[in-house]
Amino acid sequence: MSVDVIFKIAAIGVLITVITQVLKKSERDDIATLVSIVGLVIVMTLVVNMVSELFDTIKNIFYLY
Repeated sequence: MSVDVIFKIAAIGVLITVITQVLKKSERDDIATLVSIVGLVIVMTLVVNMVSELFDTIKNIFYLY
């Protein structure tokens, strides 16, 4: 795991937070909620890929098939 993944997740979080706050201030709460959910899905996709790579590495270390 490299540090750039952590920075990507943090950048996505900051960007989603800013967009959500702007939408809430303009009274578009429904779209703000949708943007939050989309941000969560993007971050979860990154995390699932990292966990998948972790399991592949563990499998290769212990020669599990």
